[in-house]
Amino acid sequence: MDLLSEVVRAVRVGSPGSRVVRQYDSQGVRFSAFDGTGFHIVLRGTCWLISEDQEPVALKPGDAVLVTSGAPHGLGHVPCALNDLPSMSMRPTPPRSGPSDFEFLCGVYQLRHGHTPQYLRTLPDLITVSLDYDRCPQTRALIDLLSTDTSEAYMGTAATLPALLDLILVHVFRQWHEQRGSAEWPRTDDPGIAAALREIHKNPQRKWTVARLSEMVGLPRTVFARRFTEEVGQPPMSYLISWRLSLGARLLRETDVTLATIAREVGYSTEFAFSGAFTREYGVSPGRFRRSPATLVPPVD
Repeated sequence: MDLLSEVVRAVRVGSPGSRVVRQYDSQGVRFSAFDGTGFHIVLRGTCWLISEDQEPVALKPGDAVLVTSGAPHGLGHVPCALNDLPSMSMRPTPPRSGPSDFEFLCGVYQLRHGHTPQYLRTLPDLITVSLDYDRCPQTRALIDLLSTDTSEAYMGTAATLPALLDLILVHVFRQWHEQRGSAEWPRTDDPGIAAALREIHKNPQRKWTVARLSEMVGLPRTVFARRFTEEVGQPPMSYLISWRLSLGARLLRETDVTLATIAREVGYSTEFAFSGAFTREYGVSPGRFRRSPATLVPPVD
């Protein structure tokens, strides 16, 4: 199974949004925490990525920031504390003349129900990637397309926006993994835990237990459970449930198959068991979730 594709499909159940943001007068901008996944790509000028507990990171044109699970962060003209940056305004503002300090493209899948898929929550909150446009010119072409499409009121944006967001997320994640010396997912220094994650991702419908997973990777049950929780940040069965339900959410959003079929595909014996687990995780029933498709996130400036 292609895990990267599955992860991007999982976040696609959220509401898509995109915006080109121009910053003037050295103000900068702060983004509050949210449920979802997104990115920023610097188009012009230079700025600094500001977070709550990490040193500021200098960014230049072609640098991308992956916001894996909605952590609070900001982009500033100079290094500063996150709370020193003004919050992103939701009010439309008139265009300004003259050059901007810096300009960046935002893209996001914002979840109205549930949470960011657990696998993304195991990654760093904020990932910076220097995009290689020479080696991957198609990445720049996609960014140009999204920038143009979201800057103008074109017909069909509701269809093109998710497609472009998906492609850019894949390209940025792919380059990040390649630059780290491995394109393999999941990435963990523990081979036993990596093997268990691969099996969970590949075969979520199997009747997994902690004992079966630990036996498969050749570890004592208690050792496996402890190491899995340390590596992933969540016990094995909690992670399994989260992954199953994120796949179920995608099937609800993208297909019209019955609840019983979805339940079997993601590892539940009955649709009632799946429905109860889904409602606890997402706060709405599967039927209501399916009837309320994702809508475009209102643009911000």
